[in-house]
Amino acid sequence: MIDETASNIAEFLLQIKAIKLEPETPFTWASGWKSPIYCDNRIVLSHPRIRTYIRQELVKAIERNYGRPDAIAAVATGAIAQGALVAESMGLPFVYVRPEPKQHGARNQIEGDISQIRSVIVIEDLVSTGKSSIKAVEALREAKILVKGMVCVFNYGFEIARENFKAVQCPLYSLSNYDVLIQKAIETKYVSANHLKSLQSWRKDPEKWGSSK
Repeated sequence: MIDETASNIAEFLLQIKAIKLEPETPFTWASGWKSPIYCDNRIVLSHPRIRTYIRQELVKAIERNYGRPDAIAAVATGAIAQGALVAESMGLPFVYVRPEPKQHGARNQIEGDISQIRSVIVIEDLVSTGKSSIKAVEALREAKILVKGMVCVFNYGFEIARENFKAVQCPLYSLSNYDVLIQKAIETKYVSANHLKSLQSWRKDPEKWGSSK
């Protein structure tokens, strides 16, 4: 049975075109991979009802899975706004983590006051391989902050991401994911059932799927 929250969020993301599925005219990612899916969850911020729903579900996921941390941290740049909304809702301090230390000024990688922070939950908008997300986790740990876990809005469900999070022993909870998205896309006739095999094969091996196109 599909989780109601995961199904709702998948439908919302498709409705507002935060996620686009185009198996016949694939997108090209920065990595060079050909992909039938393009995701930009920042579009959510322009839709108050959906933005509020996702913020509420992020808060519920944190409280249900991890308990209350000292602060909320977000992965720059895509998750900064969502993280700040969650922190505001929970009445908690907020910080965000850059991919690398800033090259000028104070040269911070973590932006915000961490002097009184012992534990955080990390907010991420999108997890693909997990590498950028884990960089943020490692930066926080280097600052002697306990990372209780991470919550993301959407997860592609790549095996390499599972392996990467397992390797650094960071629990990851996703509000919605690729499997739910594909089922919802077919139910709502966003894509044809004829595309199902292609969409599933991409997720299993995106690099080879790209080379065959």
